[in-house]
Amino acid sequence: MKVKEYVIKKIERLPKGFVFTYEDIIKEVSSKEAVIKNLNRMVTSGKLSKLSKGRFYKPEITLFGELEPNEYQVAKDLLEKNGKTIGYLTGLTVYNQLGLTTQLSNSIQIGRNEIRPAFQRGKYKISFVKQKNNITKENIPMLQILDSIRYIKEIPDAETSFLCNRFLNILAGLSQKNKIALIRLALKYSLATRALVGALLDKTGDEELTEKLQNSLNPITTYKLGITKEDLSTIEKWNIK
Repeated sequence: MKVKEYVIKKIERLPKGFVFTYEDIIKEVSSKEAVIKNLNRMVTSGKLSKLSKGRFYKPEITLFGELEPNEYQVAKDLLEKNGKTIGYLTGLTVYNQLGLTTQLSNSIQIGRNEIRPAFQRGKYKISFVKQKNNITKENIPMLQILDSIRYIKEIPDAETSFLCNRFLNILAGLSQKNKIALIRLALKYSLATRALVGALLDKTGDEELTEKLQNSLNPITTYKLGITKEDLSTIEKWNIK
């Protein structure tokens, strides 16, 4: 089979919006240059789109124009390596998914144990936040919630009262097992984050679970988060203001 035919058949089997690199195609072809040449020809003809240098995807065309790959596809090489989870999406992407804001942007934030400087990938700015907990597929949803609580003051276009109520709804919907996991993971977050998690869980009626969080805090330290008792009635116990 000629290289051109091979590349076309390979691309046809890929789902729309799936991001791939030269290496994903070259694995089974001896001529690297021929593959690269054919991919670039497909970009020129409109059959492929280029995300950034060496990264391509099959565009999905709708009545409103071309749909771009989702954030996971854009950053998936930074989230998994050799089948192992090494990072997770956080920041504005997750704030939006959790219903904390409707704002969207071209920024992608990733939580990882080992971080690197921010960089540009096509139109997307990719940045990193350090995660002290071990990252597994199972605990990513809890880490995403904790990151959102940690950066409550940075969530755009949302009143504090709305955010507190939204967090209460999210936490109330967790299973007992996940609430216990959330608390365990929270112990490696900042003191202010632990205090706010404790106040939120107290409000959801889970006071019996928050003792570890309270014991990890200095009883005379005050946490200035811009939250009032009208926003969250349990903040006084946790020295939140």
